Amino acid sequence: MRASRLISLVLLLQSRETMTATALARELEVSERTVYRDVLALSAAGVPVYADRGRAGGYRLLGGYRTRLTGLTRDEAEALFLAGLPGPAGDMGLADAVAAAELKVLAALPPSLRDAPARTGQRFHLDVPGWFREAGPPPWLTELARAVWRDRVVELRYRRGGREVARSVQPYGLVLKSGTWYLVGRVGADVRTYRVDRVVGVEVGEETFDRGEGFDLAGYWREQAEAFLRGMFTERVTVRLSPAGLRALRWAAEARFAYDEAVAAAGEPDGQGWVVTRLPVESVPVAYDVLLRLGPEVEVLDPPELRARFAEAARRSAALYAAGDPRDASAPDGSAMAAPDASRTAAVDGPGQR
Repeated sequence: MRASRLISLVLLLQSRETMTATALARELEVSERTVYRDVLALSAAGVPVYADRGRAGGYRLLGGYRTRLTGLTRDEAEALFLAGLPGPAGDMGLADAVAAAELKVLAALPPSLRDAPARTGQRFHLDVPGWFREAGPPPWLTELARAVWRDRVVELRYRRGGREVARSVQPYGLVLKSGTWYLVGRVGADVRTYRVDRVVGVEVGEETFDRGEGFDLAGYWREQAEAFLRGMFTERVTVRLSPAGLRALRWAAEARFAYDEAVAAAGEPDGQGWVVTRLPVESVPVAYDVLLRLGPEVEVLDPPELRARFAEAARRSAALYAAGDPRDASAPDGSAMAAPDASRTAAVDGPGQR
């Protein structure tokens, strides 16, 4: 444990040049007294760690001392190469840079760990795009990625509905969500999000911008994604759920917050354990699809039109099963089964299918 911490201390000083004992203790999650002891141990081992006195002082490595010692375990080495899987980096035009970086890391690894990239490639593959969509990156992704890296203002042209719109954008970052790339950037005083596959032109200028240290891309995206979902779930349906139905709702609901809200709104169980609650949904047709997955473990109470649709679905299902097994009237090999009538087809392909 201590050897790993000593390596981490050296690597911190390599990457940040000068650090105080307080900063090192915070990074290493130890006391300042432990940092003092570790520095003495490194000095005794021949690592040139020196202390600068004064307000701007701290510990540093003498003369730009560098070490190739990484202290990587096998798990850490394989995880490092897992981050370089083909896909998003290549989409942004960074495939060569990733390959070069991996080669340099590989050269620095001890011989016992040099099979890490091969083991990783044999065991993991990242296929980002969803089914039934083109796998190629958007045409302007590489240019936007370069602008993001260099903090360059871009003149962006993109499709909005049936028209083309131009904006001057400070590109803060790129987000890959379910196979779709999004650009997050500042326009005037607002931070906005653009789908990259709707961009029809990009001009990267020489002007740079200061993104500031306070912008959190991951935090911004989480807030926007949740706001987007909540904006879609504008209706509520009242349902009665069995204990099994309430458990299954977690997997049937199309958003976790919808399930959480339904659980929080649930009343006290009745004598059979059923509860009444309100579920956020996009619309009545979507609610029909979602709740139909719960079968007899759910009863719709409101709105009336949704309850009527479930009552009709129940009547059709009851009629199908009351008629008995249609194979009983067929030839012994089942080849004379009759085709389903129109009402049965409607039950499968009728309103509510998306």
